[in-house]
Amino acid sequence: MRTFPDNPEAGERLVILPSEDAATSTARGRPIGPEYYEEEEKIKFMDQHNIDISVISLANPWLDWCEPADAPEAAKQINDDVEAVCVRHPGRLYAFGTLPLSAGAPAVVEEIKRLQSLKHMRGVIIGTSGLGAGLDDPALHPIWQALQETKQLVFLHPHYGLPTSVYGDRAADYGHVLPLALGFPLETTISITRAILSGVFDTFSSLQILLAHSGGTLPFLAGRIESCIKHDGHLKSAGKIEGRKSVWDILKSNIYLDAVVYGDAGLKAAVEASGSDRLMFGTDHPFFPPLEEGEKEWLSVRTNAEAVKSVFGVKEAEDVMGGNAVRVLRLNE
Repeated sequence: MRTFPDNPEAGERLVILPSEDAATSTARGRPIGPEYYEEEEKIKFMDQHNIDISVISLANPWLDWCEPADAPEAAKQINDDVEAVCVRHPGRLYAFGTLPLSAGAPAVVEEIKRLQSLKHMRGVIIGTSGLGAGLDDPALHPIWQALQETKQLVFLHPHYGLPTSVYGDRAADYGHVLPLALGFPLETTISITRAILSGVFDTFSSLQILLAHSGGTLPFLAGRIESCIKHDGHLKSAGKIEGRKSVWDILKSNIYLDAVVYGDAGLKAAVEASGSDRLMFGTDHPFFPPLEEGEKEWLSVRTNAEAVKSVFGVKEAEDVMGGNAVRVLRLNE
């Protein structure tokens, strides 16, 4: 959070993207309201939108910025605090745990194992940088192993986007649209494709990862990625083509997708890639609040819900809107 001297009336603002910190940005961070820190506001939001159960987590950039020596204790305190919030709202809230990734694999594995003692934890949330070198980093292997052994779902969410230079000189004229609409999904696609190419899902065959924003562009580009793999001479000479899981196999056995894609076309690509039994409704709350003062309903939630109901039949829509999450995340325990 920070303030901007050239706009003191704005008060404290939450800066998520580097571009929002620039004087030329039309976004200049997001207003800090109670939806960011009041648990009762979360419940009000859920009631307003007829949401029975939510799975909450720390938002990006999680503890990626934390000093290695401080990260383990910070993760422990955050996870214990989030567990306490869930306890105060029985049957309404569950959570994804925060990991001390900056502290290295041994500390992360220790916290993964400790999370099993917290009743409301249903997996972990991580960013695309992993330990700092991406999801194809071999140093992540002990972490993948621990997550596979404990059967904890990994929720992968973007944060770092793409270099601002790719958006052009006038990108700041368009607020946060380019980095959020394009940068975040492409960041997710690149990071998970690197994991696929490095053989993460061949080595850890039962690892389960939930990709934010319907997997970025992975469902749409899966065929192109698979074709490029099969026609790559470097991979062939390295013996990395034969005996591997295909991208399509991974999408249907190792990857879940949320439905935060805001439209029919994206949802159709997601369900074609992974199947309706691997798709789960999401809100991205508390992001994208209403722009109109006094507006109670969040357009972002309604848009996603309407897209789900438009694409799926009644039974499949019920599964996507809750049934799959209840099954996968054990929300009825």
